[in-house]
Amino acid sequence: MSRWLRHLFAPSARRAFPPATLQAITEAIGEGERRHAGQVMFAVESDLPLLALWRGVTARQAAERAFAHLRTWDTAGNNGVLIYLLLADHAVEIVADRGLQGRVSAQQWQQVCAGLCQGLRGPQPEQALRQAIAAVSDLLAGHFPATGRSNGDGLPDTPQILG
Repeated sequence: MSRWLRHLFAPSARRAFPPATLQAITEAIGEGERRHAGQVMFAVESDLPLLALWRGVTARQAAERAFAHLRTWDTAGNNGVLIYLLLADHAVEIVADRGLQGRVSAQQWQQVCAGLCQGLRGPQPEQALRQAIAAVSDLLAGHFPATGRSNGDGLPDTPQILG
């Protein structure tokens, strides 16, 4: 019941992420992508629809759905990464494409998620977002370094507000 109430009264993603914050995220993604040949996307969703709650959809399942919906997998190197926030559940999920399997461990992704969760509760949430994007970029740069030519920025750097 409490999850239903959290989703019913979830904060607005547009209010939680004003234009200046969205611009800072866009810049952080762009900066990071200059260091690697991967693609990073950021998506935030205020709440899940009631039918999804009724079906017991988890934040992870919602993130995987967003990964597919946003076509984060649509990269030449199968190295797209989605950083997903579900505000109502206070959840952060990272979904990485198959090109990163066996290269980046679940524990490494979880460390980024934990750091972002903690930082979002602190006094400088925008800085926490920048640090998480930089951490994801560090992991991508270790396995997919920049090639010196255009990485073909096929996915948008701008944060995606869902729902």
